[in-house]
Amino acid sequence: MPENSRQSAQALHYEVHSHLRDAGLSRAARLTHGYLVRRCYDLDVTTTPIPIRERWGKVPEATLVFWVIKIFATTLGETGGDAVTMSLNLGYAVGTAIFAALFIVTVTAQIRAQTFHRALFWTVIVATTTVGTTLADLVDRSLGIGYVGGSLLLIGLLLATLALWYRTCGSVALSSIGSPREEVFYWATILFSQTLGTALGDWTADSDGGGLGLGYEKGALLFAAGLALVAAAYYFTKLSRTALFWAAFVLTRPLGATVGDLLDKPRESGGFELSRYTASAVLAGVIILAVAFLPQRPEPLRVQPD
Repeated sequence: MPENSRQSAQALHYEVHSHLRDAGLSRAARLTHGYLVRRCYDLDVTTTPIPIRERWGKVPEATLVFWVIKIFATTLGETGGDAVTMSLNLGYAVGTAIFAALFIVTVTAQIRAQTFHRALFWTVIVATTTVGTTLADLVDRSLGIGYVGGSLLLIGLLLATLALWYRTCGSVALSSIGSPREEVFYWATILFSQTLGTALGDWTADSDGGGLGLGYEKGALLFAAGLALVAAAYYFTKLSRTALFWAAFVLTRPLGATVGDLLDKPRESGGFELSRYTASAVLAGVIILAVAFLPQRPEPLRVQPD
């Protein structure tokens, strides 16, 4: 290999390790990717560009840490949404407009970002949970179609979004989210799933509006059991990991919704009647600490982005 090519390969060697370190991988994990470095010396790097920074997505891997933070975020979405629409008495329409604006601003920043930023990602997630809370209440209560009607409408929107995403991009897996187009589908799916989860939680817990009337505690236990079944399917069956991910994603939302309602609803309604502001502040603090200190890394891309 010519000397200048070898120097270029060595520079690429350091770039690979620098990128993997920035992506949050440990030294041991970086060493497992050593084949990339060894291959550098077999390539004519002057004519064979390697899109190093495109090997990692901008969404985190679905680890236990991811699911723990997700449940806290969905609970915060319920208490925070209720604080704005009920405690501040702004109503569902105004609350939805406020949180929709927050979602648009944060998701635009997320899509424009070049790499995974954990704080930005989870800010968008919280925005989807709050707007999902107020939007579901607006659809179910203000529009008068009830929990069943609202849930069916949102199920249809969620399935239609997934189908269109799959038809357009060929996959709905996390490992395929490598372009702005796929990110738009990802966040639209998350928004509809969060809104659907709120509607399902209210339908299960409440007795009015055609709800099952199980109460907040039984509702939370029901969705926790559903998540346990999904986890069992993940570990003991060969069902699609992508399908199980989206099933778990939907189920975490009504779990958080029922837990959030349990915290702040009046005692005569089966809640603990905690301050929505206090509950939201505590949940936000827990999320901030978890995002800051618990390990997370971006999902590796299975295919190169467009």
